[in-house]
Amino acid sequence: MISDNIQKIKSTLPDGVRLIAVSKTKPVEMLQEAYDAGQRLFGENYATELRDKHAVMPQDIEWHFIGHLQPKQLKYYIGFVSMIHGVDSVEHLEAVEHAAAKVGRTVNVLLQFHIAQEETKFGFTLDEVAQLESLPQMEHVRVCGVMGMASLTADMQQVRSEFRNLKRIFDELKASVFAGNPEFRELSMGMSGDYQIAIEEGATLVRIGSSIFGARVYNR
Repeated sequence: MISDNIQKIKSTLPDGVRLIAVSKTKPVEMLQEAYDAGQRLFGENYATELRDKHAVMPQDIEWHFIGHLQPKQLKYYIGFVSMIHGVDSVEHLEAVEHAAAKVGRTVNVLLQFHIAQEETKFGFTLDEVAQLESLPQMEHVRVCGVMGMASLTADMQQVRSEFRNLKRIFDELKASVFAGNPEFRELSMGMSGDYQIAIEEGATLVRIGSSIFGARVYNR
């Protein structure tokens, strides 16, 4: 079932779009099934769960931390994580820089923008990023793009508008703050219910969980 789901989803992805299998709360047996089907990018929301799964899963997996970043928990995954998606403030950017420096790594990050109507979402504003004087001084953080989450709504036109806004932000930053930076190329948006719209609006990374592994399990 998991293998079939992955192949079905991948068959819909155009060149240049990568699938992140969102495996939070799922047992390693299910992750292994996805791995055996060829999946190598996995997204986790909880620091200790990510640490524990990394310890027992194959070492060629590219782990993405996609949950809300908590600086005190960086120690659990900073040594191996491939990309951190939810860097949503200057303080968090500096926390990643500090943690990565301690382990001698340069860590890929995405800047999270608030594009949804819900106030519960986190993120930078475009003006905040444009004024980040500290970015060029950070030697252990590599900003690779932006990410955002659309509103939880059945109105797909609203979702499309929010994704389009994030693409506009990405384009503006690529032409200004990150002009000439080939590393700045990722646009992470779209989940199981709206990833096809996200792709149409320019996503390069889609984060899909329930359409691969089944309904979410809320045990935290």
